[in-house]
Formats: sequence, C-alpha cells, structure tokens
Amino acid sequence: MSSDLRVRTMRSQLSRAQGLGAAGSGVSHWWTERVTAIALVPLSGWFVVQVFRLAGSEHATVVRWGGKPVNATMLIALMVLTFRHMQLGLEVIVDDYVHGRAHLPVRLAIKVGALLLGLFAVLAVIRLMFASARAPAA
Repeated sequence: MSSDLRVRTMRSQLSRAQGLGAAGSGVSHWWTERVTAIALVPLSGWFVVQVFRLAGSEHATVVRWGGKPVNATMLIALMVLTFRHMQLGLEVIVDDYVHGRAHLPVRLAIKVGALLLGLFAVLAVIRLMFASARAPAA
C-alpha cells in the first residue's frame, strides 16, 4: 500500500478553474457586470435624448413627462441598473486593492451605499409620478 494519497486527474488547469473565481462566484459577477453595462447603453442613450428634448422646458412640463408610466419605468430601470453596475465595479476595485481588515467593512459600505443611493433615486421617480398626478393638466 502506497503512502501517496494524491489523486491524479487528467483535467487541465483551465478546466478545473473554469467558472470559479477566488470565492467560487467570479463568473456570475463578471456576467452581471457585463449585462448591466449592455442594458445601460440604450437606457443612457434614451435619457440623454430626453434631457436634450426637455432642456429649457418649464417645471410642470418635466413633471408631466416624468409622471408618464413609460418614462417613469425607464427612469427606474436606469437608476437601478446604474447603481447596481456601480456597486459591481467598485467591488472589483476593492477586491483588487483593499486587503486585510478593511476589506469587509469597505465592501459592506459599498453595498449599503449603492442600495441607499438606488433607493433614493427610485423614491425620487415615484415622488415625481405622484406630483404628476396632482399637477393640473395643460
């Protein structure tokens, strides 16, 4: 009987590592970051066009625009995806450059900060919708 208990596998290093980052979730994080980036391209384009279209408009006009369900939904999607993408990107930076005891608190601060900013942005859009419902029709 041999004292060597190692198991020899015929798999390559790439096949063993595929799909797994250091924490076992690297591919999921990478894909989520790419999907949010791709989704943000048309949403950001739509938003820039709307800003130019509404430039110089009165407050009541912008409130009515923001109260339309399609516009409010697009704004909420833009806000949610923007802050999720921001969170993912900052987490990568922290994973690469923050080490030791500071790593976990900084990651937690990023998650909480992104969540709060996203929540405030969504609440602002919802408030805009309710303001539109109360605004007099032109």
